[in-house]
Amino acid sequence: MTIDELVHAQREWLRNDGPDSEIVVSTRIRLARNLAAFPFVSRLSDAEKRRVAEVLRKSIRKTRFGQNYTLFSMEELSALNRKLLVECHLISRELADGSGPRSVMISPNGQFSLMFIEEDHLRIQCVKSGFRLQEVWNDINSVDDQIEKNLIYAWNHELGYLTACPTNVGTGMRVSVMLHLPALGLTRQFNKVHNSLQKISLTVRGLYGEGSQAWGDFYQISNQVTLGVTEEEVVNQVQDVVRAVIGYEQKAREFLLQENRDKLETGIGECLKKIENASAISPQETMHCLSAIRLGINLGLMPDYSLDTVNQLLLQIQPAYLQWIYGGVESSLDSNEFRAQYLQKYLLKRL
Repeated sequence: MTIDELVHAQREWLRNDGPDSEIVVSTRIRLARNLAAFPFVSRLSDAEKRRVAEVLRKSIRKTRFGQNYTLFSMEELSALNRKLLVECHLISRELADGSGPRSVMISPNGQFSLMFIEEDHLRIQCVKSGFRLQEVWNDINSVDDQIEKNLIYAWNHELGYLTACPTNVGTGMRVSVMLHLPALGLTRQFNKVHNSLQKISLTVRGLYGEGSQAWGDFYQISNQVTLGVTEEEVVNQVQDVVRAVIGYEQKAREFLLQENRDKLETGIGECLKKIENASAISPQETMHCLSAIRLGINLGLMPDYSLDTVNQLLLQIQPAYLQWIYGGVESSLDSNEFRAQYLQKYLLKRL
């Protein structure tokens, strides 16, 4: 499988076919693991990093799933291709922007990514569309168990899995659920929800995780505590909290539809007009408009528009994706112009 084939394929996190997919875009779990026989990544020479990556590669190829995964070396990929993989949620920004030997093995459908020599020796990622937390946990736990049959992980009886960053010690697990919460924003309830999540050690981030901004009311809710808890406890906590947040968003959407339908329709109309008349449009403006349109579709206000199209545009209007489509253009001005043209063609069907 090539980078172009990966990018062309419909991304697992955008399929819109999972439970509660009108609100929950995707569910993801990442596991941080290190090999007991080697120091942490920060203390490895380039030669040792290659050795660790080779040990991981051979071990994964021995599993029943590993034969079908494609290996990509970050050193051999262009900067654009690395950014594409980040935007497709196939690798982390840390792996893309790092230095020295590092690589990733990706499953044919993009559901699994196994990152070598990121912050830890191995990062295992599983992602599915919609709210499928227990299903994702079962899948990634199975893959982790298969890999561990051929390796010895760094493990301490009292602490659990040992990781480069102390905040990951224990389960080494980050559970992340991406939600679209425009109604909580419009009814000015989101800050209250955000503050409540922080009090129970859950964090809220933007579309691309740590350090990213929440453009278009897309948020990732994830756990912060990994030490002194079991994986099942983390999964159950996030499951219960996200279920509650879904309920708040549903009630806010019902209120807006009953009490502010005209205002909603006006806002959607303004977004469509902005896209129609734009000669250039920024990623931030686009995400705001796609958020309003996505809400309108889910509330039945836009029967002529496709939710699948809007979901795919969440990825396709990102900077690296546009550069890839238009032949590697790097100018931010050109990118904004191309973004407007692309939206007019595929959202508004302007030929």
